[in-house]
Amino acid sequence: MSLQEALQKKKNQLKATKTIVTHADGSKVIEIGNDVKKLEERSCGFVIDTKPDVTPACIIENALYLGSQDSVDVNNIDKYNITHVLSVGIETPNIDQTDLVCKFIPCLDLPETNLNSVCSEANAFISDAIQNNKIVLVHCNAGVSRSAAIVIAFLMMHQNLNFNDAYGLVKSKRECIQPNIGFVQQLKMLQSNVS
Repeated sequence: MSLQEALQKKKNQLKATKTIVTHADGSKVIEIGNDVKKLEERSCGFVIDTKPDVTPACIIENALYLGSQDSVDVNNIDKYNITHVLSVGIETPNIDQTDLVCKFIPCLDLPETNLNSVCSEANAFISDAIQNNKIVLVHCNAGVSRSAAIVIAFLMMHQNLNFNDAYGLVKSKRECIQPNIGFVQQLKMLQSNVS
């Protein structure tokens, strides 16, 4: 028996598994072995965060905070003297603060999302606020990928940190960060442009 025949025999003995795949647009398919069937049910296209993450991480004292959408509440706005909120990919939660400056920048948490224009717009908002002695909270849905990538890019471009140092600083303040692989690659490319 050849190796290929032995592998084929073993493959035929494997049990087919059912895997439900949710695409970014919310559509679902079920994969059973090599068969793929479209499901009628739809979902959000992302994992819903069921544990509130209300405490923002202080990245730069009296200047820059990073958090999830849960951290954008009146208590935190008052407690940390936040004057500006940058919402990346998710609208700013409704807050009863008339003097709060809010900015929304559309951004999907997908590896193929181009961060250049997002970073450019975000950096202008953050740096303008900080130069005027204001305090900015940057958030996305979970405060893990999109907003973390924006804060890392800001540190690289405005604090002259390399990628590893900027990533390390943000990770030391907010352990759960994990920008998607596409964002990490783009941030590393940004390093060569900043240097």
